[in-house]
Amino acid sequence: MPAAGEDEAGFRALLEQVARDRGFACGNYKDGCLRRRVAVRMRARGVASYGEYAALLSGDAAEYDQLMDVLTINVTRLYRDAEVWNALADAVLPSLWEAAGNGFTAWSAGCASGEELYTLAALLHRHAERSGTRRRLERTLVIGTDIDPGSLRAAAAATYPESAFQEMPLDLRVRYFTREAPLTALPELRSLVQVQRRDLLLDTPPVQRCDLIVCRNLLIYLDREGQERIFQRFHETLVPHGILVLGKVETMLGPARRLFTAVDQRQRIFRKVA
Repeated sequence: MPAAGEDEAGFRALLEQVARDRGFACGNYKDGCLRRRVAVRMRARGVASYGEYAALLSGDAAEYDQLMDVLTINVTRLYRDAEVWNALADAVLPSLWEAAGNGFTAWSAGCASGEELYTLAALLHRHAERSGTRRRLERTLVIGTDIDPGSLRAAAAATYPESAFQEMPLDLRVRYFTREAPLTALPELRSLVQVQRRDLLLDTPPVQRCDLIVCRNLLIYLDREGQERIFQRFHETLVPHGILVLGKVETMLGPARRLFTAVDQRQRIFRKVA
């Protein structure tokens, strides 16, 4: 591990290099989390100091990709935490869909490789079919954003191993994905989806008005200032009484409590306070 004398300066210089080279602004991420994740790669490469690791990154694009995978926390499954999606489908989507009128826009913020993105698209498509409003799918958009280009390529490909479907109900899997592994989202589902590279902290939202935002298990890695900035951005982007879904271990503190009210506190589903 790095010596105490060069620890802080070397760590900050490494973060600045990552931000400059890969566009990943780490300033509002919790130091402890970043240090642990960088340490994983340093141990894997047998590197003892941040400066030595920074030099390694400069000449090793593959290692840079490995580091970005570690830093951007790309671990998910389709229909992960099934009770959240069930609550959203049963208690929230029907009224939210009706209130939206002719069109509907949803945003999966920090979508990683797209499992959450296509879960959301499948629920919207199924509700449109069941409610006799399938025509509205022509004006429905489900946007996935992430900072990691590799994850976005995977999301655009929409192809997943069978292990990614452990929690997804069989009827959704059969209806919206190919039958043979690896399973790929069908064209009618993929037509709803768009992926974009966006940094939640630095870039503007992908749309000006949004009916539903899902951002799960990302905010816990940010410091308080970063969380508050993103909650404010979500509030500004959501339509009046729009819905925000957070991860199961995430909560709202400070000013965010005035921006949103709980619809289902247990499942971390919140409604914008207009």
